[in-house]
Amino acid sequence: MRRIGVSPRARGSLSGSNCPDMFELSDGNFAVIGTEATATLESELPADASCGADERIVIVSRETVLRAKADIPDA
Repeated sequence: MRRIGVSPRARGSLSGSNCPDMFELSDGNFAVIGTEATATLESELPADASCGADERIVIVSRETVLRAKADIPDA
């Protein structure tokens, strides 16, 4: 596993209590730490999207994604 982007501390999280983060897994998939928002956002999904029983919708801050962008491979 490797972090994608910069650490939460580098983005200003000093307490460690609010730390969205992104990781590339050894199999090439990605894992994210974010705020769980399935109940709030599931009804807002477009008609051709769904959230499976073993899936959750999480919110990751814009800054987290933008600071990770350079580390995400194109292919």
